[in-house]
Amino acid sequence: MCGFAAMIALSGGQAARATVDAMTATLVHRGPDDEGSYVDGAVAFGFRRLAILDLAPTGHQPMISSDGQVVLVFNGEIYNYVELRQELMSLGHVFTSSGDTQVLLAAYRQWGRDCVPRLNGMWAFLIHDRRSATIFGSRDRFGVKPLYRYRTADAVFLASEIKAIHASGRYTGGPNWRRVAAFLLDPQLEMQNNDGDTFHVGIEEIPAGSAFELRLDGRMTEWRYWALPPQASLAPADPPKVFFETLADAVRLRTRSDVPVGISLSGGLDSTAIICHMATLQAQGDAASRNGALQAFSYVTPDFDESLYIEQTIERTKAVLHRVDIDPTQLWDQLDRVLWYQDEPVHSLNVLIGFDVWRLAAKNGVKVMLNGGGADETLAGYFSYFPVHWRALCQTQRSLARAEIEAYCRTHGGDVGNLYRSALRQAYRSQLWHVPGYGKLAGFRRRRGLRKTGWFTDDIRDAAPSEHAGRAHRELDSSLRWSVEHAPLPYYLRVDDRNSMAQSVELRSPFLDYRLVSLAFRLPAEWKLRGPWNKYVLREALRGHIPDSVRLRPDKMGFPAPIRQWVRGPLYAKLQDLLASRQIRERGLYRVEAIRRDLDRHRAGEIDVSNRLLTIAQVECWLTQQEHSRQRDHAAATRGR
Repeated sequence: MCGFAAMIALSGGQAARATVDAMTATLVHRGPDDEGSYVDGAVAFGFRRLAILDLAPTGHQPMISSDGQVVLVFNGEIYNYVELRQELMSLGHVFTSSGDTQVLLAAYRQWGRDCVPRLNGMWAFLIHDRRSATIFGSRDRFGVKPLYRYRTADAVFLASEIKAIHASGRYTGGPNWRRVAAFLLDPQLEMQNNDGDTFHVGIEEIPAGSAFELRLDGRMTEWRYWALPPQASLAPADPPKVFFETLADAVRLRTRSDVPVGISLSGGLDSTAIICHMATLQAQGDAASRNGALQAFSYVTPDFDESLYIEQTIERTKAVLHRVDIDPTQLWDQLDRVLWYQDEPVHSLNVLIGFDVWRLAAKNGVKVMLNGGGADETLAGYFSYFPVHWRALCQTQRSLARAEIEAYCRTHGGDVGNLYRSALRQAYRSQLWHVPGYGKLAGFRRRRGLRKTGWFTDDIRDAAPSEHAGRAHRELDSSLRWSVEHAPLPYYLRVDDRNSMAQSVELRSPFLDYRLVSLAFRLPAEWKLRGPWNKYVLREALRGHIPDSVRLRPDKMGFPAPIRQWVRGPLYAKLQDLLASRQIRERGLYRVEAIRRDLDRHRAGEIDVSNRLLTIAQVECWLTQQEHSRQRDHAAATRGR
């Protein structure tokens, strides 16, 4: 788990060590344990290391093959490196390191670009193959590990974080107002489908599940090496049994570490399943789990109290529990710092809570953390998936749709008739998305509705894209695919990576083991949603393995915060000060009086605009950071001349 930067000069140019050093200096938080660089004509790599496996100097990067012809920089973990190393040794490879980096280097030397599908892990890497004068790179199947690219006329810059590209001194872009405007008008996660676009003009995110080859004359080829499996095919005879065994192995692989491993624990199903598997490994004396007492880190607020579920899980696993205490004013005061690490705006103050969870882990000497990321998007964990499922059933099995709604209402409440009629209407409307031009019309109507808020000037409204970024899904499977490939999972992965790496902590997500995700997408819908239950296959798989109070828990939280109340109370004055500031008035983006009126209505309890207000606050903070960054870059360039 690390960070790297690269400059690839094109068409006979020379890479500059000073440029890559400046880029890498911005990534110290990703790798405080070691640093290294490599320059060979047109190619320069810079690296910062967070030592997790093979803590000795033999894990140093950039790593160069024994014949000097292949050079690797690698951010992430290859969880099946032990098995791959054994296979490679049988093929004649010799290893001097006990970690996974040398295994990846040998895998490329043995299989070339075909090494990537053999990997089980999270990664972004670059390989300079001096034999073919090419740069080979890849990103893991789901994009857990980041990799960004920026191209000028004479060079390509690549880095683990956007700030490193800014630090190259060659970045000439600025805020991507199309993204900024879309985010201000509608910060809902499902609308943030960027297809590689970022909030920074010209900087693109290399797609998840892809690999590329860059030649030094600038020609590049890029391809997808993996995709989600076809819908509901070849499901196993006993899904809960297979799911349990696969999850157990995914957790086992992700506890391989030479440093302590902890877990981010809520009172929910996913993290509870993981910690109980970890406790089983520890009780069995698994070599990968001999890192002292199992440590769990959690945030609980009286407004969303999950303490009963957490305490029962702690009692079962005998883990040591650490609680994060949050003061909303202090949370606000660290917004600028968090956004610097994030590089792009975030959707909620909940991101800042996650930042403090990882900070507490680091304070307690934990360098690797597991969490339940990915389970909601692959197993239909959000309640918004229920209407999608009912809508699909209405098109084929209306009696079953009504029975499912009735079972749901018996547990969660709600009016059966209203929900059933709504599902029928949505089933009809979903057909309209196949009518040419309907998507554009839906986008126009949505934007027109958003503009009625009156919070923004024409500059923002005109900059926002007119098309509809989201879509209506006829079936649960297509909705889940969208969640994994477009939103919200890519966003959550970005947030979690930056938050954890800001504290020099590695984050691992067992539910994103590609074997587990493939299994989930092979299962028919009834193994994900059944009656009142989401994640049905997981609930069945965990019988007897976790507390039933959690397994049969009908509600869902996951580190929520009372943001509505905070805006009415301790954050009200902060927002008033922001709206009265000179910078926000000179920005020319907002109708400030309309926003202030709605802030007062929110305080009075008439409406809830807390998230929209905080979206403005953090976009303002981010824009100010960008202005300061451009001023520093200009000053540095002037001194250089």
